[in-house]
Amino acid sequence: MIDSLSFPSRPWPTLDAGSVWLAGAGPGDVGLLTLHALNALNQADVIVHDALVHAEILALAQPTAELINVGKRGGQSATQSDINQLLITLATSGKRVLRLKGGDPFVFGRGSEEASALFDQNIPFRIIPGISAGIGGLAYAGIPVTHRDINHSVTFVTGHDLKTPDWAAIAKGAVIIVIYMGLRNMGEIARLMITAGRDMDEPVAIVCAASTHEQTVLETTLSEAANDIKRANPKAPAVICIGPAVELRAKLTWFK
Repeated sequence: MIDSLSFPSRPWPTLDAGSVWLAGAGPGDVGLLTLHALNALNQADVIVHDALVHAEILALAQPTAELINVGKRGGQSATQSDINQLLITLATSGKRVLRLKGGDPFVFGRGSEEASALFDQNIPFRIIPGISAGIGGLAYAGIPVTHRDINHSVTFVTGHDLKTPDWAAIAKGAVIIVIYMGLRNMGEIARLMITAGRDMDEPVAIVCAASTHEQTVLETTLSEAANDIKRANPKAPAVICIGPAVELRAKLTWFK
């Protein structure tokens, strides 16, 4: 059992006053933090974090750090422009700022928008990648997003807006489909997938609170997804996998 952590001996980057680091915190398990993210937590004066960042991760911040929750759940809380301006204001006041996001900042995390806003104001920034829930979270559910006997490609898509993605093209274009932020619309997404030609009995897994001790996995099919969601009432955050890789859970489930 590890009682304390120490960095390997090497010259670690310094989070300078007036700069912002945009870091991914991974899907939830504190052990999936990168060393660069942990280094940032140890230096930041202020941490601007999403609601998806687990409390155990925030507990690793230096004791004097200010924590600002700007989490957006279901369209609530701070707007993206508000967050951009907050980062700019904090940095221009001389703070060492860590923008901490669940998963990876560049995978449906709007990290590129925030970095662009910082660039426009000549504020130095650094990107620290994290493990995305669509890969790491599914791995904790025993679901590989690629398997040489099943698929050689995978599609990652957000499901909060039914109008923007071409769901028919997505249904036809990949064997494995991973959906972020799609829990609320999964019933309609399933209908669109079936209309586009996907098998009604195709397996679906809905992984909630992935990689944490609260993780749950609901296995269903495209035709039964809407009814099973209504019955089980799974809670966000959730990542959804559609395709035969879900069936590999029978052998690959390991996390209890």
